[in-house]
Amino acid sequence: MIKPAPNSPTRLFTVADGINTEDLLVNLSETLASANALSCDLAFDLEGSKREELLGVAQLIELAQLLADRLYLGAGITSAASGG
Repeated sequence: MIKPAPNSPTRLFTVADGINTEDLLVNLSETLASANALSCDLAFDLEGSKREELLGVAQLIELAQLLADRLYLGAGITSAASGG
């Protein structure tokens, strides 16, 4: 039998309710730092256009980190979440 409507997609991951903004921003900052480190490490093992592409991804991650840092400071949290 064909269903009239498909099942709605289920979520694999979710952020728990009740986590404060500082903890969320610190986790975001650490995740971005890890992604940046991984992409830079991998980029330096490559050559040519693939290296340039991966370094471009690393730059996008850095831009996201700047946004996260600004949000962190704008939330009134005094110490920076990331090392830079």
